Amino acid sequence: MIDRARTFTRWALFHGVARAASRRAVRHGDLHARLMTDPSVRAEPWVFYDAVRSRGPLVRGRFAAVTATHSVASEVLRSEDFHVGAEDVVLPKGLRRVVRWARDESALGPVDPPSMLSVEAPQHTRYRRLVSKVFTARAVEGLRAQTQQVADELLDRLEGQQAVDLVPAYASLLPIAVISAVLGMPASTHERVLQLGNAAGASLDVGLSWQEFLGVDAAVREFQALLGSHLATLRHSPGEDLLSQLVHAQDDEGPLTEVELRATAGLLLAAGFETTVNLLGSATVLLVQHRDQLALAQDDPSLWPGVVEESLRLEGPVQLTGRFAARETVLAGQSLRRGSLVVTYLAGANRDPAVFEAPEVFDVRRANARDHLTFSAGRHFCMGAALARLEGEIGLRTLFERYPELDLDGPGRRRGTRVLRGWEHLPVRLSAGVAVG
Repeated sequence: MIDRARTFTRWALFHGVARAASRRAVRHGDLHARLMTDPSVRAEPWVFYDAVRSRGPLVRGRFAAVTATHSVASEVLRSEDFHVGAEDVVLPKGLRRVVRWARDESALGPVDPPSMLSVEAPQHTRYRRLVSKVFTARAVEGLRAQTQQVADELLDRLEGQQAVDLVPAYASLLPIAVISAVLGMPASTHERVLQLGNAAGASLDVGLSWQEFLGVDAAVREFQALLGSHLATLRHSPGEDLLSQLVHAQDDEGPLTEVELRATAGLLLAAGFETTVNLLGSATVLLVQHRDQLALAQDDPSLWPGVVEESLRLEGPVQLTGRFAARETVLAGQSLRRGSLVVTYLAGANRDPAVFEAPEVFDVRRANARDHLTFSAGRHFCMGAALARLEGEIGLRTLFERYPELDLDGPGRRRGTRVLRGWEHLPVRLSAGVAVG
């Protein structure tokens, strides 16, 4: 049964207050508030990021300092002086108790403890150690044949169709099939997991309206219930998958609790398809808009990894992330108090001309494209990066080998999220010269 008082308190603490503060701050010219409140800025944020960078490496605002400078963003992400969680470094004890009272274990999102996105050592170290072996470069490379088979089968289904919506027909189905196999999720759950993941994607955002929050909360609850049911099945009938291993794993601290298992499983499952869905859609658009670069990759298949890296750099699936100063510190020559929030615009850092020559140009042969920060950096570097790269390479190469003349078929629709950037719908023609209505 949903406790409405706790639900409303969570919204008020993490969204209502920020929403009201942002509206006031934007009237005073606060940059981050403008990004949070203005959909037109989020739709095409590149001019905004350039404006932030032009004001200096670290720009102070009413409630956050922001940066679109690569060196500063990288320092924040790697430094022990900055932590992902605000609870222990920002909130006074009284408010901390309120936050913990309002927390609902049946509605834990990806940024709620004990998710790896919201905890530091020793919890983060323990969780990461338990799951990292599945995401080593060698382990991921072992998924190459399986990923190729999934891509081929999905494209076989499109044979004879003149036009499709690429996101639900291909870009979302490829990564969900692969990560589900890694986690032992049955194929019967794929469609619902994708629906819930899309609905819950805004859980990474701050400043949701009450109605938006209720929609996200409902999706997160159903997602958690689905995971709980799957984990219960694995306790009685374990397989060779990662979640079966986690359910029965023991370390010096004993097994993971039910909440820890659901938090870890949920993050792995969601992160396992979110990045790749957005990557495949955005990279497809970039390639059809830059036929010369597509031709280079088609002529030289060794360039497909470059296509992936340059797409991740130029159209990052994750636009920004925040960190809190764990202690008094200095950043970019400026003193920050303990608890200060620093927002790193990853997508802005990825277009920093001090690092990337002609950063607005899509160049699949760019030598340092891999220096982007799309997967973060330091101890919170995305564990699924190698898998996303593999899926992007295979997914894009196979798509354009099968349909070399693929083109856009009218305007698509982007997701409305603030942190995640990608396409919700992307209509394409699979062959040139085909009239579609």
